[in-house]
Amino acid sequence: MIWYPYVQMKHMPTPYNIVDAEGVYLMTDDGRRLIDSVSSWWSVIHGYKHPAINAALKAQVDRFSHVMLGGLSHEPARALSRRLQEWLPGDLDYCFYADSGSVGVEVALKMALQYFVNRGETQRTCVLALEHAYHGDTFKAMEVGDDEDYHFILTAYGAAAKAHVRHIPTTIPALERAFAEHHAELNAFIVEPLLQGAGGMRMYGIDFLRRARELCDQYGALLIFDEVATGFGRTGHRFVADLVQPDILVLGKALTGGYIGHAVTVANHKVYEGFYDDNPAHALMHGPTFMGNALACTAALESIRLFEEGDYLSRIARIERIMRREMEGFADPRVREVRIMGGCLCVEVVDPAVLQGYQEFAAARGVFARPFLCCLYAMVPYVITESELVCITDTMKAWFAEGRASA
Repeated sequence: MIWYPYVQMKHMPTPYNIVDAEGVYLMTDDGRRLIDSVSSWWSVIHGYKHPAINAALKAQVDRFSHVMLGGLSHEPARALSRRLQEWLPGDLDYCFYADSGSVGVEVALKMALQYFVNRGETQRTCVLALEHAYHGDTFKAMEVGDDEDYHFILTAYGAAAKAHVRHIPTTIPALERAFAEHHAELNAFIVEPLLQGAGGMRMYGIDFLRRARELCDQYGALLIFDEVATGFGRTGHRFVADLVQPDILVLGKALTGGYIGHAVTVANHKVYEGFYDDNPAHALMHGPTFMGNALACTAALESIRLFEEGDYLSRIARIERIMRREMEGFADPRVREVRIMGGCLCVEVVDPAVLQGYQEFAAARGVFARPFLCCLYAMVPYVITESELVCITDTMKAWFAEGRASA
């Protein structure tokens, strides 16, 4: 029996059974075609069953699907590393692969801590993070996260669970105070840049990140961007790292076009050189079994090619224009705010009870949706057509206009 995520199994409704998928559509066993408005947790940017990625994977699987990177290497991993080195800004050149975004975050936090341990600065044991942060569900990722809806289990450890983390709001005064008070103990500041996803689709400005870069430089802390969700255009930028460069960048989700779970933690020269040493104890002792998986690297290479050659930033700008046009003037007393950034639309409601029943309501209109917390949102595949996108926004508005939302 499958143990499903984020749900009390005793009361879980029957999930939709998918038998096929193509483009932006999921096909169920009862004959329905549902527009996937959330891109399978924000990852399937090219849609399902893309012929180019399918062909690349079929060719690779005829050679081999996986070999470990411990004592072995292979061209798909080397080629992806070269591509990312060319593609990413500045000197983000050193790629450490993992099998999920959460593990990629764990690697980044481990890198940051050991970077200072290797330098003898063992007092730098704390991480600065954001309020409402979400960085994954593994334990260190939960520690730097800040949402008890996902990570309440850490309360079992009491105060010790957050002993090495400081959380701040996304305001420059709070940022400056945190560095002034805690800089001697900080090894890193980790953020989801511009767009905080699972913590409530919260959006903030680039000036905060620019100031964070200045303060990290001033006090010697490392800046980590968790772009697992925001990377590959979701904020309207290719990467937020193109605007403000971090020391460590974590990518996942759309890295493989949503085909295979994989992630990469990319370090700049300063971080890498903190491990490159004659002392064996200064090595990064980490190694996920499926890091650099050949199929995942192959999918990622093809996904990057499609992103570039398909002028996806223009596609995303078009998606944002359509969403803004369709949601212009929309208001309801049950809605706190409508937020739009790049390929993300969020309707935040005052009371999460307002969203009860929306998933079934949307499915009846040909849309798969998955509201959470107080958020009714869309993060669509970039290959979506205007009419398909309008179907999603019309369904959102109809939920309120038809009186189906709880008062």
